[in-house]
Amino acid sequence: MGRARRLRPLRQAAVGYAFLSPSLVGVTVFMLVPVAVVLWLTTQDWDLIGSPEFVGATQIIDVLSDAAFVNALGVTFLLIALTVPVQVAVGLLLANLLTKGVRGTTVFRTLIVIPWISSPLALGVVWKWIFAPTGGLLSAIVGHRVEILVSPMWALPAVAFVVIWNSVGYTALFFIAGILAIPSEILEAAEVDGATRLRAFWSIVLPLLHPTLFFVTVTSVIGAFNVFDQIYALTGGGPNGRTSVLAWQIYAEAFENWNLGRAAVAATAMMLILIAITLLQHGYFRRRITYALS
Repeated sequence: MGRARRLRPLRQAAVGYAFLSPSLVGVTVFMLVPVAVVLWLTTQDWDLIGSPEFVGATQIIDVLSDAAFVNALGVTFLLIALTVPVQVAVGLLLANLLTKGVRGTTVFRTLIVIPWISSPLALGVVWKWIFAPTGGLLSAIVGHRVEILVSPMWALPAVAFVVIWNSVGYTALFFIAGILAIPSEILEAAEVDGATRLRAFWSIVLPLLHPTLFFVTVTSVIGAFNVFDQIYALTGGGPNGRTSVLAWQIYAEAFENWNLGRAAVAATAMMLILIAITLLQHGYFRRRITYALS
């Protein structure tokens, strides 16, 4: 009897790990192993045809000091600055409007989500036709050639606009869920106390949305770092590298320059940067995503 009681925790743990084993295998095969391979590739010179050649830390230093990598990193942060604040603000505004219970709300919720669930590459092709200087919709409306995608000044803002249009439905969807999760009694109590709608939103709704805001901000930054389809369809990293974001630079190193080692270094750098940004965001929101109602 005593032995059976001692073995019970071990049996329970074995059963638990047995149920977790499919997920653990999936995480190992599809996440940990690829990460380990990428880290190994950072020290290898490999063109996908010959045998990998060990080059050590020299390749890491060369990539991190390369002007193309530095430019791609700067363009990526600029794209984040252009997209994430607007995406979060517009998503919050749409969510606030679409939780009022007015007629047609369901239709509008469906419409704003359609770009998000559609293929980014296909939408990028459509927007390239819209922005095309010859035969494009925008040029036809204006009545003369509009060369946005080849303009060093306007190419990145055009890409940012497409990214926002593509992703704002995702942001609004989570804000809608967050607003609907707030008990109606809280908002009714604010109205009884005489709080205006704007004051109630800033003082009550927005603080209660901090957990959602944290999640949306983190995922939006990660999404902006991984923008590739729109760049591929719209500009191909041009003109003159003005839209060459880090994801595009990784693709160019791997499949244009045929050097998987340099691509792995850039990918590892992007992963570490994302981890650092996420930790900083968590540090900022940590005290703001826990609250107590009295």
